[in-house]
Order: sequence, then structure tokens, then C-alpha cells
Amino acid sequence: MLRCKNECIKYSKIGEPQLDHCSFTGQDAHVDPGDENPERGNWANKSDYILSMIGYAVGLGNIWRFPYLAYKNGGGAFLIPYFTMLVVVGIPLFFLESALGQFCSQGPINAWKAVPILQGVGIAAVVVTLVVSIYYNVIICYSLYYMFASMQSPLPWSDCFSWADSSCSNISAVFCNESSVLTANFTQGNNTCASSNMSVSVQSPSEQYWDRVALQRSSSLDETGPVVWHLALCLLLSSLLVAAALIRGIKSSGKVVYFTATFPYVVILILLVRGLTLEGAKDGIEFYIGSQSNLTKLTEAEVWKDAATQTFYSLSIGWGGLVTLSSYNNFHNNVFKDTFAVTLTNAGTSVLAGFAIFSILGHMAHVYNIPVENVVKQGFGLAFIAYPDALSKLPISPLWSILFFVMLLTVGLDSQFAGIEVLTTCLVDAFPKYFKSKRAIVTVATCSVLYLLGLPCVTRAGIYWVTLIDQFVATWVLLFLVLLEIIGVAFIYGGNRFIKDIEMMLGKKSFAFWLWWRACWFCISPCIILVILGWSIATFSPPTYGQVQYPGWGLALGWAMVAFVVIWIPFVAVYNLTKARGSPWERLKSLCSPSEEWHPYLDIHRGERYSEERCHNNKDYRNHQEVDVNVISSSWL
Repeated sequence: MLRCKNECIKYSKIGEPQLDHCSFTGQDAHVDPGDENPERGNWANKSDYILSMIGYAVGLGNIWRFPYLAYKNGGGAFLIPYFTMLVVVGIPLFFLESALGQFCSQGPINAWKAVPILQGVGIAAVVVTLVVSIYYNVIICYSLYYMFASMQSPLPWSDCFSWADSSCSNISAVFCNESSVLTANFTQGNNTCASSNMSVSVQSPSEQYWDRVALQRSSSLDETGPVVWHLALCLLLSSLLVAAALIRGIKSSGKVVYFTATFPYVVILILLVRGLTLEGAKDGIEFYIGSQSNLTKLTEAEVWKDAATQTFYSLSIGWGGLVTLSSYNNFHNNVFKDTFAVTLTNAGTSVLAGFAIFSILGHMAHVYNIPVENVVKQGFGLAFIAYPDALSKLPISPLWSILFFVMLLTVGLDSQFAGIEVLTTCLVDAFPKYFKSKRAIVTVATCSVLYLLGLPCVTRAGIYWVTLIDQFVATWVLLFLVLLEIIGVAFIYGGNRFIKDIEMMLGKKSFAFWLWWRACWFCISPCIILVILGWSIATFSPPTYGQVQYPGWGLALGWAMVAFVVIWIPFVAVYNLTKARGSPWERLKSLCSPSEEWHPYLDIHRGERYSEERCHNNKDYRNHQEVDVNVISSSWL
């Protein structure tokens, strides 16, 4: 990095840096002229960053959760609360995190040097990313397994083959006649009933394939069973793919995303075109967002809560990934325009994916001659049961199935790239002396640890572990972290101060320009997050997998994971308080003020606010060992 030996550099009257009289360190010989910040590195170009952000934001939730929520909450009417929440919560928080990372060019832990007392929030976000990366890697391995399984004709879940039991049927419902004989023609043959005129519970081939072949699922979390080796091998392949893509950090992942971030759109369009040509597709679209839309749903509070929650999670706010990816931008990159490009693309992807999903589900309902709502699922049920079942009914079904699971694979890999980048960036930023020159080793070691931690999730009880982590760690805990984040930045660090920091990157803006962002950061967004957080905690119920209940020790372990995430917040606050100097009140004041290390990464970007003035203030602080008790009041709006 081009850094002066002196702590402060001189600036001209117009604020431009004067480096002529500075002597530089010996690192200059290794400067890469392509990077503005050669010590940490930058994105090779703007496209690398935008595609990486889109790949990170557009996750599996856009494909397997949004369409279901739209159908459940009034169809097309759901777009009204969804885009409203995008404007008042999603975009403002996305802009806040992106600007924070770009300004300091640091990961989510070091970025909290702006508010040292809340540095535990950054650590908690990294812990969440670590835990979630474990099961996200497992979901990628599911996609890999199904992708390989699709390379045969007929598809192995297209019928009840040798692995199926007597309850497997291609018919959605069967009934007993007066002779107590099943009227449906089972693959396994006729079966007798206990009494006449009773419906018999059956499972589709795709559902049994998921449980009995892919997962080899046990009866509960108590019954762990052995490792399912075909999943363990797919998990290993997933880890190798991620490690290979990130072996050179953003320099290599920035090129991989040209495929992984764009290919899903190609597949969605192919599946949409194919789906629209099928019988029954119109019925599926009608249920999704057509004439079945119910505007009266807008009067229900839960619809708005679902819209806000989906907006929040689909943009990956609070995980640390936005701060990390933005930290590799050039200092004067227009992060404001990037925010709108990524968030609107993310929202549009959700809507587009819904058309592709529901057009083919409509055809599936037509084939089974049942209402569309009977085949609609979300989450694992949509991705690995309902949609594969629907694809198996199409001509050339292996082709469509391969395309679909490669799409799931690439969508999952993009999100996993950012998660691993969060972990490695924090390690390198924290210990640059040891890890800066060993980035590849750090990446491989991180992926290896995640692979080993993921092995319990590919046992016969693995799906229960995945669901447990998802329900406890990746839900309301993130809402709590983001609430603290916005309080820390807007109220403790200071809204005006943060706006001035952004203007150092983007240039001076008018008061009217910032009026909306102030309203969101200081009032609208935190209030909405607080309501959703309270609602989520009040309505929280112990997770289940289908009809399977979790044992008491499993639920206790879930709460232990929550405690392991949030404990860092008070722990780090108390630790920093004990290290601070002065009376208890002075210590608290000092930790609510930016630390000496809080500034733009490069001297050349610090301007007068973070160079001469900061240096003089720091010098006075060290000489007098006093705390400016007025520093907080001057930072409030």
C-alpha cells in the first residue's frame, strides 16, 4: 500500500493530498498498478462486483420461497407490500451496509471500529455466516446429487422402482371401494384396506426418492445413523468447487460469477418458455399472480410481515457479506447506483422465478387432475419433491431436470462464495502479518473445516440438523443484529457523520437528497425491524420436519446456537470497557466514539476530516488521556 511513514500527510487548501514530501515504505515495489488498494486488492472491474453482489443476494429463497409467499398472500396483490418493504427497508439497509464497507475497506468486524462498543455485532454476524455456511454447503451437495441422478432416463423418481414401499403411487389419492380393495392401480400391486370407503395416505415417487434414496432419512434426530456416503462425496465436491473458485479471493471468484450469476437467468427463461407451452400452465400462473389475486389480503398484518421478512432475507442483509464484498470497491465507486441495480435485479428475479415455477406446477396439477394448491410447496419440498416430480412428466425430462439442478447449484454456489469470503476476509484483516500472503491456504483450510463440520448434516438424520440450524440461527437472530447495526450507525456513530463519510466517496449532495435516507435510517426501518422482531419472537414455535418433532435436547442445542451468536455482543463490549481508560462514564463515551483506526483505508482518501484534524485530536488524546464527552452529541441528527 502507498502509505507515508509519517502518521499524517499534508493537504492543500482545497483538500487534495500532497504526497511530494512523503517517503514511502518498501512495499511500493510490489504495487499492482491495476488496484487502487494493492494491500487488500480491489475488484478487477465493476462487472465483477455487480455480478458477485447479485449472485450473493439472489439465493435459493428467491426460487423456493418467494413464489409460495406470493401465492399464499394474495397472488399479484402481494407485490404491493413486497415492493413497499423493498423501498422502506431493503434498499436503505442495503445502501447502509454497502457504503459502510466501501468507506473503510474492511470486513464486518473491523468496520465496527466506528462504534467499538458494538464490535461484537460484527463478530456475531461472522458467526452466523459460519454456521449458515455449514448447512448451505449441504444444500449445494443435494443439488449436486440430484444433478448427477438426472443423468439417466427415465428419471429415478419418475416411478415407484425397487426402492419404493407399498405406499408409493403415481396417483395423488386413492380410495377403498366396498370390497375393501384399493381402486387405484399401485405399482406395487393391489393392497387391501382395513375398512371400506377410507382414503389411504400415499406418497409420490419423488417424495419417497427424497426420503428413502437421497437422504436415507431416519425417523428422528435421535436416530443419527451412519454417514450417507453419496452425500458425503457430493459435499466434498461442493467444498472443492468453492475452494477452487476462491483460491485467489475476489480475483478468481470475480471471474467465476460471470457464469454462476448469469446461468440461472438462462435456465429460468428456458423453463418459463417451456412451462408456458404446457397444458395447465395458465392455471398455475393464475394461482401465482393472475386473476386469483386477492386484494383483501392487504388488510391482513401477516401479509406485510411476510413481505418485510422476505425482502430482508432475500437481500442477505446482516450477514456481513454486503460489507465484505463492498470493501473491495474503489473508494469513489458509486455505491448508490449499485444499490438500486442489485436490489431491483433481486426483486425482479423473485417475480420471474415465480412464473417459471408455477407454470410447470400448473401442468403437474393438470396431469394429476387436482387443484394447483394441492401441489404447491416451499423450501425443500418444492426444490427436491414437487418440481422434480413435475419435470419428470415432461418429454426429455432428464434435460429439464439437469438444467434445473444446475441452476440450483449455481445459485447456491454464489451465496456460498460470499459466505466463505466473509470468513477469510475477517481472518486476513485481523492477522495480516500471518495470513495476507497465505490467502489460498486460508481459503482451503476454511473450506476443509466447513466440510468436516458438515458431515453430521449428511448422516441419516442430516436433514433434521439442517432444519434445526436454519430455524434457529438464520431467522430472528439476524433481525436482532440488524437492529443493533442501524442503531449503532444512525444513533451512536451519527447520521450526519455517516452521511459526510458517504459524501467523501460520492461527492456533495443536497439536503433534500438525504431527507429520505434519514427518514428510513432514523425512523421507518428500525421501527419496522423492531415490529417484525417482536412478532417473530412472540410467534416462534419449535421447529419440526414435516410431522417429526424434535427431542428436547435438540431444541436445547438450537437455543445454545442462538446464545453462541449473541453472547459475543455483551462479551466484546465488556472486554473493550475493561481495556479503556478513565472513569466508567468516560470509558463508555470513548467506546461510543470512533476508534483511532476508523478512517478510509488509504491515506490519499482521508481528506481533512481524517488526516490533520484526526491526527491532532489523537495527539491531544494521548497527551492528556481525556475523553471528549461532547463527541456523541455532535454526531446526532
